[in-house]
Amino acid sequence: MIFLFSIGFLEVSWVDIIDILLVSILLYQIYKLMRGSVAVNIFLGILSLYLFYLIVRAAQMELLGLILGQFMGLGVLAAIILFQPEIRKFLLLIGKTTDFNKDSFLKNLLVWKKKEEREAFNITPVIEAVKTLGGTNTGALIVFSRDSELKFYAESGDIIDAFLSKRLLMAIFNKNSPLHDGAVVVYRGKIKAARCVLPVSETENLSAQFGLRHRAALGMSEVTDTMVLVVSEETGQFSIARNGKLSHNLSPLELRKLINDYLTDVRRNLREVEEGSKEEAKTSEAIGSEVKAGA
Repeated sequence: MIFLFSIGFLEVSWVDIIDILLVSILLYQIYKLMRGSVAVNIFLGILSLYLFYLIVRAAQMELLGLILGQFMGLGVLAAIILFQPEIRKFLLLIGKTTDFNKDSFLKNLLVWKKKEEREAFNITPVIEAVKTLGGTNTGALIVFSRDSELKFYAESGDIIDAFLSKRLLMAIFNKNSPLHDGAVVVYRGKIKAARCVLPVSETENLSAQFGLRHRAALGMSEVTDTMVLVVSEETGQFSIARNGKLSHNLSPLELRKLINDYLTDVRRNLREVEEGSKEEAKTSEAIGSEVKAGA
């Protein structure tokens, strides 16, 4: 093993540097996950105590090290109990970045196959419906998913599996409808379910003007790769939640653009356009070279 330098009795190698960097990244991600909640104070307290325990061990204080060691052994179990919501949220975030929740996982595992391109369906019924709902101060919560049917959340409500239409959305979110209390899940141009229960965000940075409907939209966007549209019951204004961020007071035109960009994955489309432009440039250069050679 190649050592870089030593600090007293400690010899530091490349492996130690990489180890420290990985642990730092892990701790930072855990802090970001719990930031804004009460759990972050408990986490910082446990982390401080553990660092003190490592110092005691390095100083070879046997009695104090033994007492703290027993406490740290029980502390793992206590941390699992205390941080149960955060651990669940962390596992959901990991699951969001994998393909295990997609129906085509086995096909992608066994067969080398190009993924189907995402196509945007007609969202005009949604835009027209939310404009009417906003005009009458009728609250609404609509979840758009492009990769998954969200079966876990769909099964928490009533399965509908009907084609998207303005009249159907109006009927669902009508204040006298038994389906209005909850979220609608939209996947590939169909309303998969209504009256769905969504996870509520625990962030403390959300303004007091936003109610439970906005918190549910924010919480859903934190743990899944979805876009959630909110119509405020108090003001009739439109909001979009995406990746744990809330965009407020949007116009119908802005709603249409954001939803279409999400459904078609605009970043990937731009990349394909850039690659196509490069290929065209190469072709033009090749043709120009041939013309010069012929001349």
